[in-house]
Amino acid sequence: MAKKRKEIGRGRKSCPDTAMPFEALQRALAWIINKDIFSKLTMHGNTNWVASELVVLAVLWVWSDKTTLTGAFGHAKHLAESMLGQEAALTTYQGLTAALVTWTATLLPLIQRRFHDLMEKIGGDHWRIGGWLPLAVDGSRITTPRTKSNEAAFSAPHFGRSASARGRRRWKNKKRRSKPLGERVKPQIWLTLMWHMGLCMPWSWKTGPSTSSERGHFLEMLTTMVFPEKTLFCADAGFVGYELWKALEDADHHFLIRVGANVALLRNLGHAKEREGLVYLWPAKVAKKEQLPLILRLIVLQGPRGAVYLVTNVLSTNALSDRLAARLYRLRWGIELQFRSYKQTFGRGKLLSRTPQRALVELDWSLLGLWMVQLLAVKEQLAIGSPPQQSSVALAVSVIQEAMHARPDDVCNPSILRSRLSAAVKDQYHRTSSKRSRYRPHYKDVPSTGKPKIANATAQQRHAYNSLTNAT
Repeated sequence: MAKKRKEIGRGRKSCPDTAMPFEALQRALAWIINKDIFSKLTMHGNTNWVASELVVLAVLWVWSDKTTLTGAFGHAKHLAESMLGQEAALTTYQGLTAALVTWTATLLPLIQRRFHDLMEKIGGDHWRIGGWLPLAVDGSRITTPRTKSNEAAFSAPHFGRSASARGRRRWKNKKRRSKPLGERVKPQIWLTLMWHMGLCMPWSWKTGPSTSSERGHFLEMLTTMVFPEKTLFCADAGFVGYELWKALEDADHHFLIRVGANVALLRNLGHAKEREGLVYLWPAKVAKKEQLPLILRLIVLQGPRGAVYLVTNVLSTNALSDRLAARLYRLRWGIELQFRSYKQTFGRGKLLSRTPQRALVELDWSLLGLWMVQLLAVKEQLAIGSPPQQSSVALAVSVIQEAMHARPDDVCNPSILRSRLSAAVKDQYHRTSSKRSRYRPHYKDVPSTGKPKIANATAQQRHAYNSLTNAT
């Protein structure tokens, strides 16, 4: 690492130590954002800005390290004008956010498609793993300022009016009866994220109030988006249920999902190719409607806290072996690190916008801006043989933000930005002990999903299944 940094310093003879190549930042943005992305976009006749210029201004806005939204806009506007060589069409923060509120829903899918194309172009062996395009799915909450409009849009609408809250006077436990209700949770946006497990960066997302269902968001994304062939969705025990899995199967998608005690499975239902590991999901209400069960494969792995139970609709072990399934599920953990990078490293754990529309826009473009930083960094790191799992989001963000403070008239080596991004990787020193030892070893304070309920099918269930299969 030290040798690489020394070489980078040699290439900057005419630049101060704190300067960054202005031209290189402009080229990096141009590599991703160009006018061709929006060639089929129809704008209003009175619009005085170009879509690509709006996107660049919005990205620079969320990249800025200024602590206020208006300060970040001023920084982004000055830099955008220097890049364009002319005055920006959007001259106020209110103008920018108004344009983004109106156009984000239209622009975002176009930009995401462009990012997907670039990910496939640079991804190489990391684009697919074992022939699968692996996408992790998970949800998290993002806090917003406690304004009346944000509370009305994002908070639970009936907080404190549930049956248990109203019936406290009848509780036998006097201590619990007299205990006041918990404080209302701050208004939060629910974010359901899809994350590419090979390249370690976002793929798509859906947002809603704090009471939203991550499974509902997932179903909506499945119906509104087009995914590459042989996409494999990996998720934890929150993404279970006949309706969700049936929708995935009907759309010809594949999944690998952890299950726990909240899932009841059957064995020996009478499938023609009955074998070890074959299980069925057939809830009673589904059987009453005379719907066929889902035929699944159960994979049992040994984790640090005990057995881990996974189910998949990929029945062939040649297509998805147990070893590959274990590797993919371990990679799924990276989506938790993505949330941490967004909230802590990128500083978006609490948004600053005081109205719902602007808060959602701030969230969308912050995710897009962080995704762009990761894409730029991974591109340069793959070029020198460094895998995406070693990429450091913190260092990459720092490199981009330093570049934003460069003077426009600096004349520097254009390879400096690429070199610094390629060096934005995690430490490589050899650890003499496991990081796991820093934490409590017995996990008594962490809940476990438990073991799924697995039972042999009854004679009545086998008869009902045979009747349905013969009828179809």
